[in-house]
Amino acid sequence: LHEGLWMSCAAQSTGQVQCRLHDSLLSLEVHIQTSRALMVISLLLGFFGIIMSVVGMKCTKVGEEDPVTKSRIAVAGGVLFVLSGLCTLAAVSLYATQVTYEFFRESTFPTKARYEFGSALFVGWGAASLSMLGGSLLCCSCPAKERRGQRYLRQSQPSTAREYV
Repeated sequence: LHEGLWMSCAAQSTGQVQCRLHDSLLSLEVHIQTSRALMVISLLLGFFGIIMSVVGMKCTKVGEEDPVTKSRIAVAGGVLFVLSGLCTLAAVSLYATQVTYEFFRESTFPTKARYEFGSALFVGWGAASLSMLGGSLLCCSCPAKERRGQRYLRQSQPSTAREYV
């Protein structure tokens, strides 16, 4: 048996897997509803973080030409990535806490019918760590105070290609 945020699956010994979506949102347990909401919020924050980071990159011509403004936009994208990672970390940890609680709770279920940590939890923790690491690196891209007021001038490079007439 496998259970996740979106569906429950049962695998047979023949290799056949049958999955079904959770029937109703209101019939779900609170930890699943909360984890779902946190993951959707995390996806939205990550999406907007990608957009803001691309706009804030020095190599793109989207947005303003001022490098200070572009770096501030990149820092805002980094903050969104950190928030996305925190939402993912909270959702995955909440679900793992519930699995741990149910595993050690005294119940009438046999020991083999209890859920354990699956690969999705570890992938979630890794994704949250990488998102927070990437966001913090983007947050460190803010220029130093003495460079904030200066404007950078582009110098044209002399062409090295020969012109044939």
